[in-house]
Amino acid sequence: MQTRKEILTDELVGYLLEHGLSDLSLRPLADALGTSARLLIYHFESKEGLLTEVLDSLQTRLRQSFGNLVERREGRSTERPLKLFWDWAIADENYPYFKLLYELQILAVQNPAVYGPYLQRNASNWSELIGTALPEAERTPAMVTLLGAVFDGLFLELMSTGDRRRTTQAIQQFIRLVDEARGKRPVAQKKTTKASNTRGG
Repeated sequence: MQTRKEILTDELVGYLLEHGLSDLSLRPLADALGTSARLLIYHFESKEGLLTEVLDSLQTRLRQSFGNLVERREGRSTERPLKLFWDWAIADENYPYFKLLYELQILAVQNPAVYGPYLQRNASNWSELIGTALPEAERTPAMVTLLGAVFDGLFLELMSTGDRRRTTQAIQQFIRLVDEARGKRPVAQKKTTKASNTRGG
């Protein structure tokens, strides 16, 4: 059975998914949820504490969802982990959660004195999640960091432009470059045309 704080956190996530973060203040937020600012302070201590709980809740939901996806497809899919992660993240049912997570993440980065512990925990959790999706031979700190950074950059580009086709093509291009560098897929040799074979002859 959920505690009152857990119920409020779920309601907060729903509210922020619908209304975003602009001009967020406790009293209007409490009114929208049918509660009081005093009760929100009691459970979350501050607006920053409230947003930290929302961040943790979003991250937990997404990690569980992706973990379940990996388990269901383990041994049955040849799709590269980064592409699998990308397609899952931009799916209609997941994209709003990721968008809110990144908006909150940007807010946290702007105030590291308050959100520092969350930022460290978030980086560690996502690195762990990326690592579980990678084959063991590729599960190096450098590769995990690289994949996370590429995903972050392209997801922010998607948030800015709304261009899913172009950002998805960019993910696919990055995967091809990595595979070629690792020798998984040899770089295609340029074909010699008939004209070049007979040139000057």
